[in-house]
Amino acid sequence: MGHDRVKTEAATVSSGRYARSEAQLERARRTIPLGAQTFSKSLTQYPQGVSPYFAARAEGSKLWDVDGSEYVDFINALCSVTLGYADPDVNAAVEKQLKDGTIFTLSHALEADVAERICELVPCAEAVRFGKNGSDATSGAIRIARAATGRDHVLVCGYHGWQDWYIGSTARNLGVPEATRALTHAFPYDDLPALEARLDSLKGQVAAVILEPMNVKFPSPGYLEGVKRLTHAAGAVLVFDETITGFRYAAGGAQELFGVTPDLCTLGKGIANGFPLSAVCGRADLMRFMEEVFFSFTMGGETLSLAAARAAMDKLKREPVIETMHARGRQLLDGAAPLVAKHGLEGVLTLAGHPSWSFLLVADAPNATAFELKTLFMQEVFARGVLAYGTHNMSYAHSEADVETLLSAYDEVFAILADGLSSPGGVKAKLRCAPLEPLFKVR
Repeated sequence: MGHDRVKTEAATVSSGRYARSEAQLERARRTIPLGAQTFSKSLTQYPQGVSPYFAARAEGSKLWDVDGSEYVDFINALCSVTLGYADPDVNAAVEKQLKDGTIFTLSHALEADVAERICELVPCAEAVRFGKNGSDATSGAIRIARAATGRDHVLVCGYHGWQDWYIGSTARNLGVPEATRALTHAFPYDDLPALEARLDSLKGQVAAVILEPMNVKFPSPGYLEGVKRLTHAAGAVLVFDETITGFRYAAGGAQELFGVTPDLCTLGKGIANGFPLSAVCGRADLMRFMEEVFFSFTMGGETLSLAAARAAMDKLKREPVIETMHARGRQLLDGAAPLVAKHGLEGVLTLAGHPSWSFLLVADAPNATAFELKTLFMQEVFARGVLAYGTHNMSYAHSEADVETLLSAYDEVFAILADGLSSPGGVKAKLRCAPLEPLFKVR
């Protein structure tokens, strides 16, 4: 690992490095819009011609694409893998359950096993219902809040999924009725006066305030407490969207880390180390509305994901998962900051976030847009055997050597960015592809 491997891999880059990925993308686009099931895995996120699009396999912290190239993965299936790919304990639990079946005419005891573990770990959890995606859980929480309050309006801060009630408030609102869009209102993070003004302008109409308790920046002292106070004063339900922060910032999520307990919270991503599972949980009196509102899935009790979740949570309690992710993330941040300074990129690149889920933020420069810079960054990082696109989604499987590989790549790539910003040809001259365009921004 380190500089030697990074330089060797970069030197082997050619137009054929991604040949099979490109061919598979062409094939997929004939039958699949965008050629991918997820926007963030598609050509809207990965610049075409300089990116791997299709994985062949993954294990631990590594992923191999269909062209046979190996990568240290710091994206980790969009934060859904916390223990590492193909974790042996999770896989063993799934294999064992597979022999007994995956879905049945009747409910399975695993549903209660996993619900009890969530209630043990997550401060707000007194009852639990399962979904499959984070969007299921956030939509379920909003439906509960509306049922409990008899109100319609929702205040949002962060990203909360693809369903109409939320995505209608973003630039990706095509197909969402105006009547639905009018019920959702965004508010800025870490700004209590702005939230209070929103609540006042919709006095007596707000069912829920839902936010990611943290993403790019830490909350100011007293902020989350203030959100809870203002929400309750307005008679609304406080929902923490912990789809990413749950089982990552602490065993009990951001609410445990910051000591602020919401009324409801939503969980997903790493709850089952990449198996499809999400959850709505919270106060028993609010969760009782789940007996009346319709929140039901044929696959809601699918047992492979539940077996994976049980094994993942047991490992979380048994081994230093949270501490290790934090330590590796801190190593990364402490190593990357001097590299930003070394290459004179302080005004262009900024490190932010929690060590277990941190960000390399890219800003516009006088002679290059943020998206041109990000495209060049991704082009060069991928060529050096690292999967990263501006976030560091740490897993328990990441080693100190993996972090050093990333830092070695950053040292070289930052030099390329700096050279592009100072050379007559500029950043565009260094691109072997068209620059990315904005998808939509919520953080």
